Amino acid sequence: MSRGIQKVEALDAGYFVRVEWEDGSESCYPCVWLRDNCQCPLCFLPSAGARRLLFEDLDVNIMVKDVALADRKKISITWPDEHASEYEAEWLKKRCFSEEARAEIQADLFLPEHQYWGSDLQLPKISFEEIIYNDESAYKWLRTLKKLGIVLLTGAATRQGELIKLGHRIGFLRLTFYGPTWQVQDKADANNVAYTTGKLCFHTDYPVLQHPPGVQFLHCIKQTAAGGESEVVDGFHVSNKLKKQNPEAYQILSSTAVDYTDVGVDYCDFAVHCKQRIIDIDSRGQAVRINYNNATRDAVFDIPAEKVRPFYAALKEFNDLLNSAEHKFTYKLKPGDILTFDNWRVLHGRESYPSGSGVTRHLEGAYADWDVVMSRLQLLRKRVQDRN
Repeated sequence: MSRGIQKVEALDAGYFVRVEWEDGSESCYPCVWLRDNCQCPLCFLPSAGARRLLFEDLDVNIMVKDVALADRKKISITWPDEHASEYEAEWLKKRCFSEEARAEIQADLFLPEHQYWGSDLQLPKISFEEIIYNDESAYKWLRTLKKLGIVLLTGAATRQGELIKLGHRIGFLRLTFYGPTWQVQDKADANNVAYTTGKLCFHTDYPVLQHPPGVQFLHCIKQTAAGGESEVVDGFHVSNKLKKQNPEAYQILSSTAVDYTDVGVDYCDFAVHCKQRIIDIDSRGQAVRINYNNATRDAVFDIPAEKVRPFYAALKEFNDLLNSAEHKFTYKLKPGDILTFDNWRVLHGRESYPSGSGVTRHLEGAYADWDVVMSRLQLLRKRVQDRN
């Protein structure tokens, strides 16, 4: 697409600037937005990529005094107070207010595309060493993680601390009440149901936090011979199924605030309480986060008594869909495997396994926030693209 400018003019008594591009398209920019985003050193700090202009100094009714085409790659504007601004053509084109252009840049920034899956999941596998030392492999890992919600890393050392390396690769790990990393193994007086040998039903981790961790890492250090299989299910795919199958159930689960609680001692002592909707939705009614952990769902339930049974019926239908053979994928982790997955989307569980006199199964776990992961993804993408 051509970024050259054919013509520029003020419109609507100077409240808008119209740019006609060499490719025949046009863009209209509100003058208040142009003044707010002046790129001169007085208004913008390039080293921080941040606005210096104070909002209280912005006239929301501002009009241009003069607008000119400096060359085909830049426009210049003079404002009523004689302040001068210049805007590069490429910068303007990227920020066009047309619906198509806005959708394009939002997709570029947030990579919202999802590929849904069920029991037919072809679990992507990438070498742990490659993603640590190779930018192309690390970019492929994070891009696939964002799109599919799950990637298996293989060949990590069978010792604690490999997830610390993974944290350094993306930026840093998320600290929680269970520590920067945590050990999933059978423990006496377990302070979490995961620290037993019992079956774990499908759940997302930590809905008891106001901002649950976005990404989870599970590193298999030791695996039991019998049992202990991991199960995963695409919560967004199942939510879409529920929405079509039973819109009323979907409405109940996406509007009812459920109480969660977690009280104990680990990295430090804690007593956490939170309200979450099991299916968080956006303005379009699409699921953006699943908050479901039956183990930490509180006995306190802040809804009228007559709404309790309909809620349970809706949750039962959702839970049945999660556990249906067509939706769940089962995989037994091998020592050296690291399962990385979207904790806002993918629900995970575990089959029970026999208890023994010693530790028969050992996973190390850790979390990262999507903010950190997306930051590294964008940086890796730019690095890879620049090389190519």
